[in-house]
Amino acid sequence: MLRYLMKTLQGQFLLVGILFTGFGFIFAGVNEGYSPFLFYIAIFFLGFFTAKEAVVETVKSKSPNVDLLMLLAAIGAVSINYESEAAVLLLIFAGAEALEDYASNKSTKAISELMSQVPSTAHVLKESGEVVEVPTERLELGDMVVVSKGEQIPIDGFTDRNTMVNESALTGEAVPVEKEDGAEVFAGTINEGNVFYLKVNKRSSETVFSNIIRMVEEAQNRPSNISKFIDRIESKYVIGVLLAVPIFIAILYLVNGFTFQEAFYRGMVLLTVASPCALVASVTPATLSAISNGAKNGVLFKGGAAMEALSTMDILYSDKTGTITMGDFKVVDYEVDEASLAEVVYMEQQSSHPIAEAIVAAFKELNLDLVDQTQPVEEAAGSGVRKGDIKVGKPAAFEGYEDPAHYRSKETAGNTTILVGKDHIIIGYLSLSDQVRKESAPAISGFQREGVEVTLLTGDNEKAAKKVADEVGISHYVASLLPEDKIKFIHNSKEKNKVVGMIGDGINDAPALANADIGIAMGSGSSVAMESADVVIVKNDLSKLFSSFKLSHKLNRIISANVFFSIAVIIVLVILNLFGLLNLPTAVLFHEGSTILVILNGLRLVRQGQE
Repeated sequence: MLRYLMKTLQGQFLLVGILFTGFGFIFAGVNEGYSPFLFYIAIFFLGFFTAKEAVVETVKSKSPNVDLLMLLAAIGAVSINYESEAAVLLLIFAGAEALEDYASNKSTKAISELMSQVPSTAHVLKESGEVVEVPTERLELGDMVVVSKGEQIPIDGFTDRNTMVNESALTGEAVPVEKEDGAEVFAGTINEGNVFYLKVNKRSSETVFSNIIRMVEEAQNRPSNISKFIDRIESKYVIGVLLAVPIFIAILYLVNGFTFQEAFYRGMVLLTVASPCALVASVTPATLSAISNGAKNGVLFKGGAAMEALSTMDILYSDKTGTITMGDFKVVDYEVDEASLAEVVYMEQQSSHPIAEAIVAAFKELNLDLVDQTQPVEEAAGSGVRKGDIKVGKPAAFEGYEDPAHYRSKETAGNTTILVGKDHIIIGYLSLSDQVRKESAPAISGFQREGVEVTLLTGDNEKAAKKVADEVGISHYVASLLPEDKIKFIHNSKEKNKVVGMIGDGINDAPALANADIGIAMGSGSSVAMESADVVIVKNDLSKLFSSFKLSHKLNRIISANVFFSIAVIIVLVILNLFGLLNLPTAVLFHEGSTILVILNGLRLVRQGQE
């Protein structure tokens, strides 16, 4: 903490203020003549940023704030020769502000940790054969980057040969992944194979890691609902206090017969204890700490509202492929003539869907020279691809097609079936298998224990859906859905006043994610899905989502406790002042002490382990 204070001007002013406050109390017992001047110096350093914030924010927002109350209380104390109390008041208030900034810094540290996982420079191969080191932000599309064995990949791009890449920084999987010639590799991952050349396909600001960092930064500027509510009432509350204090002083002076100095002193005590410092600090430090905790554990929240809402979720709708399952398909059976198969492979090359990638990988040796490549390939999200009169997709997309060879009946239990059609006739099929993620069943069981209903919504066939649902313990599932069908389920649940979560990874899931109360995207999914979501699971681990669900509950409990404690302290101190049982030093100690306590209580979430 001391090291942090030394790095900022505000922290340095606080330390100087503490030093002169200490000197003031020392000289008060030795030479009282010097003591007030020392306190004045302390007040200048301790109140500088408070005064600046009070004036700037009041003018900017055209409404008073907490800093203004503290500044007026300190000025009032000085005006009746209570310099030591004014110094202590500003010292504790400035200390609480520094502690809140420290909490924010802890959260932004998550960004620094993420950024440190990506190299800042890359080795570029020039046309002359020379290799030069350049900053990653200066890399251009098409540049050739040399990636040595054991080196972190500096930017997203395509490899020029087979290699092994450790993607644990992104996926959480420690086992290296085999990347074939032309496969995409990502910044921040590690080359565990031999040296290869990478062709840059994204600028440094567009990489997967850059998007993650941007999401964390944006999250810090999106307050929770309770934080926005407190911000809305802060100015009205401050105005109320500013009106109540002079009325309180007038009553004591004119009605109760107090001297003006006694009445004014009690008014300064009221101004101090009625300030909502602790209430204002009840939410933000705790929320930022929870967001930081989530980021360190591979779950990114796009703001406090998303973190706050997660604990209220009643029902979680989940996609199947790439979410509950690995999305790592293998072609296990097929029946289609070679000419049509070449067309299928060419068409699937235009898609980024896991099934398309699996088909292309399975038939990568197929000669595509005879395929007509002049016709455009159209992709329908959640349905398939089409080129001219040829169509490839899931069975539900072939309604009305003739099936003379009975390819529809080729569905194998648990596998995904893709049909091939031409001129409204089904001419072949491919069967692909997928594997369930090992963490899916425990995570789903955890949600169900907490009273969250989990339902599987998939565009896959009935048999594949049932197999996965049975394996992970989901009793409710719906198969053969189009993207718009998933939205209907979400709307129906919302109409029943349910808080709805939706988790998915593909382009076809993006509309559902956007319509849910809490949209959750897998980090390996499409950029469209991640943009549509409120929460992103970076490491593709559903257990991380359940841990964040528990963390969200902890956050809401801490916020509730902080708010209750803050209000209770204000009420008790105001009542004590009304009965004349509270002096200014004690008021400062308890009121500002409560602010520090709620901040420290919120900071517990920075390092708190997720269950």
